[in-house]
Amino acid sequence: MARRLQARPHAWKLKEPFAIARGVRSEAGVIIVELHEDGVVGLGEAGGVLYHGETPESMLAQIEQVRPMVEAGCDRHELLDSLPAGGARHALDAALWDLEAKRTGVPVWKRAGMARWEPVESAVTIGMRDIAAYEEAARGHADFRWLKVKVGRGSPLQAVAAVRKGAPNARLIVDANQSWSVDELLAYVEQLQPYRVDLIEQPVAAGADQGLDGYAGAIPICADESLSTQEDLLGLVGRYQFVNIKLDKVGGLTAGLELAAAARAAGFRLMVGCMLGGSISVAPGMVLAQQCEVCDLDGPWLQAEDWPSGIVYRQGRMSTPTPALWG
Repeated sequence: MARRLQARPHAWKLKEPFAIARGVRSEAGVIIVELHEDGVVGLGEAGGVLYHGETPESMLAQIEQVRPMVEAGCDRHELLDSLPAGGARHALDAALWDLEAKRTGVPVWKRAGMARWEPVESAVTIGMRDIAAYEEAARGHADFRWLKVKVGRGSPLQAVAAVRKGAPNARLIVDANQSWSVDELLAYVEQLQPYRVDLIEQPVAAGADQGLDGYAGAIPICADESLSTQEDLLGLVGRYQFVNIKLDKVGGLTAGLELAAAARAAGFRLMVGCMLGGSISVAPGMVLAQQCEVCDLDGPWLQAEDWPSGIVYRQGRMSTPTPALWG
């Protein structure tokens, strides 16, 4: 039976406005891809990379460009050569993985070479808000293992202190989304140590990474916006200890697995992250999470709605996707 491709935009409502240093969002705009073949349907979803200029409309336009080859039966590796890294390729790649799993009966995690397939502990994000609200939000999630604290320009100390007061035992990630200078980072690292911060994510602007040469602070730092694809790794060596691999940026699980292997070979520790989106957008990331120290796949948890049979979060612990969902 010939393969048939369907792609459409969708918007998921969020539980509350999501505020980071770059702005505020009230919904997660995504694309959904369906690949119909031999009586089964492979599903993919992607939110894209807003700060790279991606929108649901631009991603759908990219998908239309490769529709003939996709419907002619191309595989994931052919897709890598035909679409650039980004959300459109992530959604199509995910649908191809899902289609393979459903047609063969071999789950994605086994096909991807993972040694295990277990629930993972995801950080959940506390977006920017006033100081009292940071503490209130943290207190409501005090039994979660990992919390991510979004901060912006200016000292993060009050926000982090409030979160630590509300959640005395949680492990903390502080995410500045490129809003600090190198000098500010060096000052804040020393000041944040009493609050037992485990990781600082993308403190300085992408492109200003040279100022981090030889960084040896007590709190490790993780590249996020500075890393999209494997070609970016060389410029991060000696500057970051972790890299955050996001499948929307690298363009799918197929490329993400290659990036993870290259990052480990270059001496980086691994984190997996996500953009806003539903359970199918993060399900492929759970495959990669099996070999990452830090996991931040809370997109669906931030939403007021999700897919039927979506991933279940219990104090941040993510259930593995059901066969009815993906993979």
